[in-house]
Amino acid sequence: MAVDEGIAPAAKTDDDGVVHRLKPNAVGLLGVVFMAVATAAPITAMTGNVPFMVSAGNGIGAPASYLVAMVVLAIFSVGFTSMAKHITSTGAFYGFISYGLGRTVGLASGLLATFAYVVFEPALIGIFSTFATTTLKDQSGLDVPWWVFAILMLAINATGTWFGVSVAEKLLVVLLATEVTVLAAMAVSVAFHGGGPHGFTFAPVNPVNAFKGTSAGLGLFFAFWSWVGFESTAMYGEESRDPKKIIPKATMISVLGVGVFYVFVSWMAISGTGAGSAVEVATKDPMGLFFNPTERYVGHWAVDVMQWLMITGSLACGMAFHNCAARYMYALGREGVLPSLKNTVGRTHARHGSPHIAGLVQTVVSGLLVGAFWAAGKDPYSGTYVLLAILGTMAILVVQAVCSFAVLVYFRGHHPESRHWFRTTAAPLIGGIAMLAVVVLLVSNMGAAAGSESGSLVLKATPWLVALIAAAGIGYAQYLKRRSPERYALLGRTVLEETKER
Repeated sequence: MAVDEGIAPAAKTDDDGVVHRLKPNAVGLLGVVFMAVATAAPITAMTGNVPFMVSAGNGIGAPASYLVAMVVLAIFSVGFTSMAKHITSTGAFYGFISYGLGRTVGLASGLLATFAYVVFEPALIGIFSTFATTTLKDQSGLDVPWWVFAILMLAINATGTWFGVSVAEKLLVVLLATEVTVLAAMAVSVAFHGGGPHGFTFAPVNPVNAFKGTSAGLGLFFAFWSWVGFESTAMYGEESRDPKKIIPKATMISVLGVGVFYVFVSWMAISGTGAGSAVEVATKDPMGLFFNPTERYVGHWAVDVMQWLMITGSLACGMAFHNCAARYMYALGREGVLPSLKNTVGRTHARHGSPHIAGLVQTVVSGLLVGAFWAAGKDPYSGTYVLLAILGTMAILVVQAVCSFAVLVYFRGHHPESRHWFRTTAAPLIGGIAMLAVVVLLVSNMGAAAGSESGSLVLKATPWLVALIAAAGIGYAQYLKRRSPERYALLGRTVLEETKER
């Protein structure tokens, strides 16, 4: 039987009887897709992850890793989108899991998801600052401290969230279009020139090669890491037009569209470098895996442009994660998980309909985390970015696995008209087991993924921090169940009224 703890009202009101909602009909299908794809940051995923996958993971089988990850995530998305057709909630995983596995597990998952997105933004601030200082120094000779760019990114992200999702959408459309274009230009040019110096080879996309190399587990983990955030489509449901149709479509487009792009671009980068020398190049000069074929087949100007787009790409990714974190805070806040949150982070801007207070809180938290890593003497890339990205990835992968099982349980007791042997049974079961396998890959390869920070206290504490947050959520939910049942009844139950779970 499904875990059903009773149906609560669709909305929670504040002390004045006003329901604080996000601005409806603010974004369409393409806008939701752009917001989700921005969290994947294609240019950062390609230039940042692929060289490491080739040098220390599964070698030239890196593109095959993306192929495997795409299939697994597509299966996961089948169940995820089936539930999105019935429940529209800014809390996304928080709402889905609450309805499927109960409020206690829902709150624990909601806190984990919020935590993941909160730490992702300062992680991206670290890599953005690194790209910016390096590019500026290489191309102009100016040596600007990295923290200047960190402050700039904090300000841009805060402003974008304050004025609503439509403003962030417009910025992301421009940023994503340019970074996708330059990567596609490199890949298409290699293809038009016969596949590189040694011609076309299909070894990089042979699924068997995804499980070979120095560390196949590490390569597969980085492939899944490259998609983190694609599930954020669901949290824009309340702000989208016709969410029951848009959110499922946007999710599958994000998974499959990004997947095909990742496979093709990484394949052409390896082929353009030369499959026989790709591992050596990726080891000695990681950026050379992309810069060399770009310069050879497109031109030096494209390399300069690519460096700048690595900056804007990481900015777009950080901005998308900032929006995700603010919406999770808002979702928890408006339900009064803590009474003090209801009229603070749980409020929306009177004019823009944005989670403006939650956005400001996220800016402050990100600033404090970046400041703490700076005070500890951590490098913005190898320290701040790598450590916080691993921490957030572990948290979100656990939530994704739990969500798959929540979908499975939910449809056992609800909506018999929507039940299907594959969409609501086999797909979420396979997706959940696969996601747990990815968590195991992460835990077993954390040290290698962290590189120079393999001995860091933050890295060693990562599994324990994730477990502690989940335990805190379970404990607090049980406290509310006993001491404040009216607040417990609302956990994860604030959904869009016209798409209320029936």
